[in-house]
Amino acid sequence: MCGIAGFFDAKADYTAAREKWQEVLREMNRSQKHRGPDEDGIFLRKNCGLAHVRLSVIDLSAGQQPMVRQSGGHEWAIVYNGEIYNMKQLRKELQEEGILFSTNSDTEVILAGCMEHGADFVKRLNGIFAFALWDGRKKKLYLFRDRLGVKPCFYARRGSGIIFSSEIKGILRYPGMEARVDKEGLCEVLGLGPAKTYGKGVFQGVQEVLPGCYAECDGGQVKEHCYWKLESRPHEDSWEETAEKMQYLTEDAVRMQMLSDVPICTFLSGGVDSSLVTAICSRELKKQGKILDTYSFDFKDNEINFKANAFQPSQDRPWVDRVKEYAGTNHCYLECRNEELYEYLFEAVEARDLPCMADVESSMLYFCRKVAKRHKVTLTGECADEIFGGYPWFHKKECFEADTFPWSMDFGPRTMLLKDEVERELPLEAYAKEAYHRTVAETPVLEGENPEERRRREISYLNLKWFMQTLLDRMDRTSMHVGLEARVPFADHRIVEYAWNVPWDMKCHKGVVKGLLRAAGKEYLPEEVLYRKKSPYPKTYDPAYEQLVRRKMLEVTEDGNAPVNALIDAKKVRKFMERPSDYARPFYGQLMAGPQLLAYLLQVNDWLGKYRIQLV
Repeated sequence: MCGIAGFFDAKADYTAAREKWQEVLREMNRSQKHRGPDEDGIFLRKNCGLAHVRLSVIDLSAGQQPMVRQSGGHEWAIVYNGEIYNMKQLRKELQEEGILFSTNSDTEVILAGCMEHGADFVKRLNGIFAFALWDGRKKKLYLFRDRLGVKPCFYARRGSGIIFSSEIKGILRYPGMEARVDKEGLCEVLGLGPAKTYGKGVFQGVQEVLPGCYAECDGGQVKEHCYWKLESRPHEDSWEETAEKMQYLTEDAVRMQMLSDVPICTFLSGGVDSSLVTAICSRELKKQGKILDTYSFDFKDNEINFKANAFQPSQDRPWVDRVKEYAGTNHCYLECRNEELYEYLFEAVEARDLPCMADVESSMLYFCRKVAKRHKVTLTGECADEIFGGYPWFHKKECFEADTFPWSMDFGPRTMLLKDEVERELPLEAYAKEAYHRTVAETPVLEGENPEERRRREISYLNLKWFMQTLLDRMDRTSMHVGLEARVPFADHRIVEYAWNVPWDMKCHKGVVKGLLRAAGKEYLPEEVLYRKKSPYPKTYDPAYEQLVRRKMLEVTEDGNAPVNALIDAKKVRKFMERPSDYARPFYGQLMAGPQLLAYLLQVNDWLGKYRIQLV
C-alpha cells in the first residue's frame, strides 16, 4: 500500500519554477509518509506533478513509483495505492498482446493496460486501489478509485487546476490551500459524523472520487465517469447453488487477497467473519508448510468490567481460543489500557483528518501499530455484516420502518449539547434526512419486487454506501497511518454483486442471521463458532475510562481558548455528564453511546485546533 498526491493544470508551467514545485511534491509526500515508509518519489512536468510514498509489498526491488512508460514519443506516468489481486492473469493477457514488462509489479500492469486499452481497462481490475494516471499524449490526468471505495482519493479544484491526495492533509500542503469548514461541513461533522456523505471531503472545496468512478481532468474541467454500479436483477439460483457459489466466491476472494511478497496475518475476533477468513488463510498456508499469525484485540480488565447487552452478548476471548486452536494459528492477544485509548483519540483525528469513531477508532489505531511491528499485510473480516445483513437494524421492526438512517435513529444526542444559536443556524436533522432520502432514491430497483423486499434493498444500499464506507475509512486510515496494509476479502466486488440480488430468505436462511455466509463456511469452522451470535468490535467497559473522558471534557468546557466551545454549551455538557452513562443506547452504530459522545466532542475540539480550521 502507498500514498499518492499531486496536481495538474493544463494552463500552468510548473517547470518554470521547478525547485518550488518539486518541494511542494516532497512536502505532500512528507505529510503522508506514514502510508509508505519504505520509499518515496516525485514526477514533475510542465502541466503535472505526481508524488508517491511506498509500502513495499509486491516486487520489493523494482516497484518504485512514480512509474513512467514511453510510447510513440509520449510519456505516461502513474502513482498508485492498492493491490490488484488478478494482476498475474492480467499481466499474462497483456503479454499475449505483445506488451513487454520490466518489473513484476501490479503498478506496471495498470499503467501498460491503460496505455493499451484506455480508461476502460479499470473494469478488468479486481482489487483495492486509487491511482492517478498522467497521459502525456492527451495532456490529461485521470483519477481512479476502486468499486467499493476501499482506498481513498480526495481532490480539490484550484483555479483551472486540480490537487489530489490519498488523504486530505496532502491537499492542505498545496500553497494557498486553507482548512476552511462552512455550514455544510459542520452539518457533516455534527449531523452525520462519524460518517460523511460519499463524494464530500467536509473541508470546503474538498471532494473525493466516488467509489466505482474515475475523474477525467482536462483543461480546467473535471468530468466524473461511473464504470461500476450495483444492478438489481432476479436471483435464479436454488438455495444449494447459492450457498455453493458463495462458498466459492469467499474462498477465491481470500486466496486472491493472500497475494504478497511479505508474510501476511489476520485479525481474529472469534466471530464468523474473521474466523472464516482466518480458517481459509490458515489452510492455504499449511499447504506451503507455513503457520498463520493471528491477532485479537481487547481492553485491559474487560473480563472484570464487561456487562453483556443486546449489542454485545459475549466477550471475544473464549471464541478466539477455540478458533486459533481449531485453525492452528500462531496467536497474539493484544490489550489496550485506558491511558492509551484516550491518548490515541487525537492521533486518530490526525489519521482520518476528521473527528472519527472516538475510542472505537483510537483503539484500532493502537492495535494496528502493535501489529505493524511484525507484519505489513493483514486480512480482516470487515464488510460481511453490511453485505449479508448482520446488523440489528436489518432485523428490528422499528429500524426497518424508520424514515432515517437506521444506525442513527436517536438524533437528540447530536443537538442537545450544542449552543441554542448553533442549533438554530445549522439544519442538522434536515441535512441528515435529505442525505438519507437521496440515497434511498438511488437504490437500484427490481421491477415487480414486493414492498418488503424493496425495503430490504434500501436498507442494504444504505449500509453499503454509508455504514460500510465509514468502517472502510476507519480500517484504511488506522492501518495505513502506521504502515500496515489491511485487506477486506468480503469487499470483493463479485461477492457484493452476487449477494446484492440474493433474496432475504436466503441471506437469512431459516431465520438465521447471515445464514448464507454461515452455510458458505461450513467446511472451515466448527458449528459452535459458525453459529455464534454476533458481537461487534470490542469496547472498554471500564468506568475509569469514562471518568477520564468526563474529566477531560470538563477541562475543555472551562478552557476559554478551546475551539469547540464556539459550538457547545458548557452548562448543557456539565448537566449531561451528571447523568449515569447509557451503554445500551448508542447514538451511532452499536458502540457509540454516552462516553463516546463526549470522546467525539473531544475529537472535534482537537480537529478544530490542530487543523486551524476557519469556520465560514
